[in-house]
Amino acid sequence: MNILSIATSHDASVSLFCDGKLKYFGKEERLSGFKHDKGCTKALDYIIKNDLKVDLVVLNAVFSPDQFNYFLDPVLRKQFDCDVIHYENEHHLSHAILAFQRSDFEESLVCVIDRNGSTNNYFSEVESIFKIDKSLNVNTVYKNFAILHIGKINFEKELLESKLNSLLDRDGINDNSFDRRYDSILGVTQVYESATTLIGEYVLNNGKVMGLSSYGKDSEFKNLFYNGIADSHLFMRNSGSENDCILLKEYYGRETNQITESNYQFYADYAFQVQKQTQEEVLRIIKTYVEKTNIKKVCVSGGYGLNVVTNSYLVKNLPDVDFYFDSIPDDTGISLGAGSYYYKKKTGIVPAIPKDTFFHHVSYDLKGISGKRVSARDIARFIVDGKIVGVFNGQAETGPRALGNRSILFDARNPDAKEILNTVKGREWYRPFACSVLKEDAKEYFDMYHLDESPNMTLSFPVKTSNIPGVTHVDNTCRIQTVDRSIPHLYNVLKEFRNLTGVSVLLNTSFNLAGNPLVETPEEAIKIFNESKIDVLWFPEINMMISE
Repeated sequence: MNILSIATSHDASVSLFCDGKLKYFGKEERLSGFKHDKGCTKALDYIIKNDLKVDLVVLNAVFSPDQFNYFLDPVLRKQFDCDVIHYENEHHLSHAILAFQRSDFEESLVCVIDRNGSTNNYFSEVESIFKIDKSLNVNTVYKNFAILHIGKINFEKELLESKLNSLLDRDGINDNSFDRRYDSILGVTQVYESATTLIGEYVLNNGKVMGLSSYGKDSEFKNLFYNGIADSHLFMRNSGSENDCILLKEYYGRETNQITESNYQFYADYAFQVQKQTQEEVLRIIKTYVEKTNIKKVCVSGGYGLNVVTNSYLVKNLPDVDFYFDSIPDDTGISLGAGSYYYKKKTGIVPAIPKDTFFHHVSYDLKGISGKRVSARDIARFIVDGKIVGVFNGQAETGPRALGNRSILFDARNPDAKEILNTVKGREWYRPFACSVLKEDAKEYFDMYHLDESPNMTLSFPVKTSNIPGVTHVDNTCRIQTVDRSIPHLYNVLKEFRNLTGVSVLLNTSFNLAGNPLVETPEEAIKIFNESKIDVLWFPEINMMISE
């Protein structure tokens, strides 16, 4: 059976499952060039142009009913001559299914921390915990629902309970055996977004707050959570839309503002508190249900799962828990999770999804690339000489982290690396860079706690040495990718760099410019190379490079 799964909210994507495995995946932003793009016109083009067979379409969105999906429905029915199922009410479950499937667990808890999920006019799910096993049997353990208007908090309990039950009935959750709460208009992710909004950024740019928080100072500060209840006065909602949150300026005593190197301290101090207090709340939730269920394997997903500082905090504070942090935790993965779950429902088969992230869209023909033949050692020498190297290899990373196929590499020993690369990419001065390190050497450079690897840049660790200042953040940490022979071109460059310098760490950042998605095609890579100060563009598949 061939099932096409489409997610049309921000970070829209399509997935095609055929014969028990993933046949195709495309993310709209990578093909349209617009970051966090909605809809799925470009992502569907490949399936339509190649006349791929589709037996059933599954539509998934954050909000339900979704007007775009109801407009899209008849178009899809006509195009593929098949039924279209609206599967819009299992947003958190779609996150959870994908995370669990990409882990190696036989059974685990899956914690989803996300800004919005299944929604009606009163509620939206914001945190969920599920128990899932290898057959994709799912039990709901816990849910926190945000009330979608501050004025509804004081509604009669019976009315709110009735509205919540109608949402749960619609989602097919008919038993009341799981823990639930609904006592704030905010969840953890939305509390975090208060800091993102305060510095004048769009709510999906929470990673900027994470970088800024390390510049903040800890001091006595008002609680953002009271007994697990988020302070509803951080935001004021007018409706359920993701763009209608108005920051209460009087709460902070100053205007919302984009930060500079001269005015950042107040904003950094607030970012510090948001980071500190949300990670403490996430720890509390997970610890509660690990103890309650005695299940010590936990997957983490949802947009907040991109917070590597919190992820590391969890690993450090729950050493007896085996964690898996999914590398596609944002809405990019919704079509994968929803499609996989529905494929199991229709066929009884749990389809295979790659464990790595190198499966975006298609591979490209590089026969037309003309340049100079190079080896991994040549590339390492360029980096030693201070050159900036762009990498274009195979299929792009599906997730948001560049892991070697669409990367920019630079010398981590250079103390000015952050300033140089932030200027090249047009990023803010306070944002740090990640690194790639040989897996066998990782503990020489980083305090890995009790872990042996971190292959997907989902964790940050304290730096143990002073000889990689280019990737050491102001708080003496770094987000890392441990590299083994499964990524041969990157592994070989790291080995050659170690042979030349004695250091097996390279700065690794995404091959894009600020505000743009990861490059998808070789033409896009060459365009950025020509328009930026990248010195070398390397195509490992054909052992070829383009230089100035």
